[in-house]
Amino acid sequence: KEEDFEIIDKKQLPDAAELRNEEKAKPEEARWSAPILSLARKTSENLALSYGSALKSASLVGLVSKPGSSDSPAKTSTRCHTMEERANLMNMMKLSIKILIQSALSLGRTLDSDFPPLQQFFVVLEHCLKHGLKVKKTFIGQNKSFFGPLELVEKLCPEASDIATSVKNLPELKTAVGRGRAWLYLALMQKKLADYLKVLLDHKHLLSEFYEPDALMMEEEGAVIVGLLVGLNVIDANFCLKGEDLDSQVGVIDFSLYLKETQDNDGKQDGGITAVLDQKHYVEELNRHLSCTVADLQNKIDCLEKTNSKLQEELAAATDRIGSLQEEQQQLKQQNELIRERSEKSVEVTKEDTKVELDTYKQSRQGLDEMYSDVWKQLKEEKKIRLELEKELELQIGMKTEMEIAMKLLEKDTHEKQDTLVALRQQLEEVKAINLQMFHKSQNAECSLQQKTEAISSFEGKTNEMMSSMKRMEERLQQAEKARQAAEERCNKMKQELAGRLDACRQQMAQLDSKCSTLEKELKSEKEQRQTLQKELHQEKDATTLLKTELQQMEGLKKELRKLQDEKQQLKKVREEQEQALQEMGLHLSQSKLKMEDIKEVNKALKGHTWLKDDEATHCKQCKKEFSISRRKHHCRNCGDIFCNTCSSNELALPSYPKPVRVCDSCHTLLLQQCSSNSS
Repeated sequence: KEEDFEIIDKKQLPDAAELRNEEKAKPEEARWSAPILSLARKTSENLALSYGSALKSASLVGLVSKPGSSDSPAKTSTRCHTMEERANLMNMMKLSIKILIQSALSLGRTLDSDFPPLQQFFVVLEHCLKHGLKVKKTFIGQNKSFFGPLELVEKLCPEASDIATSVKNLPELKTAVGRGRAWLYLALMQKKLADYLKVLLDHKHLLSEFYEPDALMMEEEGAVIVGLLVGLNVIDANFCLKGEDLDSQVGVIDFSLYLKETQDNDGKQDGGITAVLDQKHYVEELNRHLSCTVADLQNKIDCLEKTNSKLQEELAAATDRIGSLQEEQQQLKQQNELIRERSEKSVEVTKEDTKVELDTYKQSRQGLDEMYSDVWKQLKEEKKIRLELEKELELQIGMKTEMEIAMKLLEKDTHEKQDTLVALRQQLEEVKAINLQMFHKSQNAECSLQQKTEAISSFEGKTNEMMSSMKRMEERLQQAEKARQAAEERCNKMKQELAGRLDACRQQMAQLDSKCSTLEKELKSEKEQRQTLQKELHQEKDATTLLKTELQQMEGLKKELRKLQDEKQQLKKVREEQEQALQEMGLHLSQSKLKMEDIKEVNKALKGHTWLKDDEATHCKQCKKEFSISRRKHHCRNCGDIFCNTCSSNELALPSYPKPVRVCDSCHTLLLQQCSSNSS
């Protein structure tokens, strides 16, 4: 049946010249020279032009029929109405994106949820996503929300799982419309709104569950809108979704924003600020692309690890198969022997029966011949089965040899890791030598401490001796004073007794005077000795003060020694932790180096080629023969296609493999030509 569609004229769509004139008409401050925005504009222009040209070519060829067909006027009117709705929504989307980018660049800061052009952009985008939605009936009632298709992004793109979890964790969101609005806000903050919607458009078979066939997201206008949304990556937005009532917001388009003329900004910014902003946005886009490439590389690494585990599982399964086949072969041999014995017994029985009963043998000869033919057929079939099993055994042996080669390659990798471990151990030995030097220094400090403690003990002994000599001298002085007092008492007594005998005792007095003079001399000498002893006491006190200061210094040295010992223990702990960290770093470095080398080799090998899956190939690419149990599948390590054994029997050394690997005939000739050209 012919269907009526409205053909959009190419004149309605903006040309590249018109867009350039619009850019020239803008002031210099409003221009934005970032490569991302220019790329977004080019993609939107190309998509719009290709859409108009495709519709025109379809109308010329006859794919899109013109009005005047056999359909009813009601259907044609509804289709025209939907086409007009799609065109109007797409034009409104262009205007809202254009005004949003211009106002954001003129403002020169991060946008929040109160910015009017941003609010109107979300309202227009919500209308675009609601266009052509199917109504789903539930127990509560009819449900028509655009959050259903947005939930598919989490399954198709794992990066969107953070947005889905954060939307679900918001307690104030109670309706699907509020959750969809929050999802759009978060996607714009992450600058991945265009990427997520592009993923949805790439899987239109999933969108057909939510949208009508003539909906905006199911038609080419959806791709045009996604191309326009790429330009929003230059905008920095920051929304606070907590406390906002997203459920009860009314989505009404305010046309006054788009009908007003753009006013010139009073405060014009300098050209240097715009250049800095351009560089900032360009660097952010580059970082996003680099993060995407890193994620792709990690996915490739995960795929390679999975393939490695699958190969190991296949090897284990192959070994199990070989064991089961060997057991089956033994069982078949036993069955063959039993059949032979039975056949021999049956032949002997038949011979005896022929001798005894010739008449009955003639009658039953036909039945015996049939039985013999059946047994012979069974023997032939069993021989064929045995041959097939032997062929399968040979194939399994070939697979086993290939796996042994792979194991040898893994052993080489382990040897390289051991070399790196030896280097790390040498570094550890150097650290140990440094620690031994520190230990010797601490021992020398301890020896000096012991010597100083011995000197202090000797000084203490000398002071004790001096104190004992001082005590002795004081005792002598006390004895001399006692003797002097006794002499004075005697003199007094003699004066009292011999007062009358002065004349007779003058000689005795002279003797006493001489004794007194000698005693006075002795007293003077003792006083001088006492003064000298006091001087020596002062000197010894000074020496004791010096020794006390040295003792305090020694105590400080002891404390420093304890601190040094504590620091030594801490250094030992740090050394042990550093040794463990060095070992772990060595392991991580070796693993990361191996992974990087594998990734580089895989990237080099996979440039321009794709690795074809086993399920996708049923015939050999060169000879077009069908694969079977006897004709196995083999991958070419250069182009990634699947060939049979005869078409891929050549081996060559590739840059991504250390040893010669399997290559198809065409790649073999090409690589030989390249080698010859390089050598010449």
